[in-house]
Amino acid sequence: MIKIQEHSKPWKIVHMDWVTCLPPRGDRSYNSCLAIVDRFSKTTIFLSRHKNDTAMDTALLIWNRVLSWTGIFKNIISDRNCKFTSALWTNPHQLFGTKLSFSTAYHPQTDGLAERMIQMLEDVVRSLCAYGLEFKDCYGFTHDWSPAIPEREWNSKLPQDSLRKDSVELHPTAGSFKGIIEKARKHAIRCMEDSFAYAKDKWDKSHATPDFKLGDLILVFTTNLNKIKGCKKLKDAFAGPFVINSLHGKNSIEVELSEQLSNKHPTFPVSLVKPC
Repeated sequence: MIKIQEHSKPWKIVHMDWVTCLPPRGDRSYNSCLAIVDRFSKTTIFLSRHKNDTAMDTALLIWNRVLSWTGIFKNIISDRNCKFTSALWTNPHQLFGTKLSFSTAYHPQTDGLAERMIQMLEDVVRSLCAYGLEFKDCYGFTHDWSPAIPEREWNSKLPQDSLRKDSVELHPTAGSFKGIIEKARKHAIRCMEDSFAYAKDKWDKSHATPDFKLGDLILVFTTNLNKIKGCKKLKDAFAGPFVINSLHGKNSIEVELSEQLSNKHPTFPVSLVKPC
């Protein structure tokens, strides 16, 4: 497992993903949602949209409703949705100096943070009306702090909190407040490092990655290759061999596909290939 670059401040590295095919709601019949997740604090912005929104709609949405709050991002991690790969989306971010990091085909782990937050959103929407406050103040599954603490240094006060408490909490002094902020940030960084170390240990125990080199022959798992002729139940588990043309880090490789598979993207995660 390769660690994604971390940052010590909120809203510098974010994950983006679309949730589609939701039941239409509201005056404008919104049926989709754009999720934007801050990698540092895990704070998430959910924006109601339509499934047929274009790259222009997405760019204007970010410009009008997000950047005024978060500032310009340093890195955006997303899948290869056409809204995120179009020139209309990539060119403005080149001007801003924002790096766009795309996941490879059939490898959702790269954008796993957004995927996990979307799962939480679906659970929340099923049962909770005041999702905004509750979601930001809930404690994560890999850390023991809520997204609100490292992002804005405090948790929202919910109605149920007022009902359970009889005393009024005093605001800390300016001097101690600065210490609280620094302590919260350092604790958040330690939690993320511990979380990654735990996930890496669990992953590496069951996923041994061969040392691939340029020119090596490899076989590709056929689960996602639907254009291979013949009976689906009797087709080979692997297709190939194919020659490795280039290496994209340690997690993905680019191969020279046969004419039969020329319509497929030639880059695959190493989890879907094996040495010939």
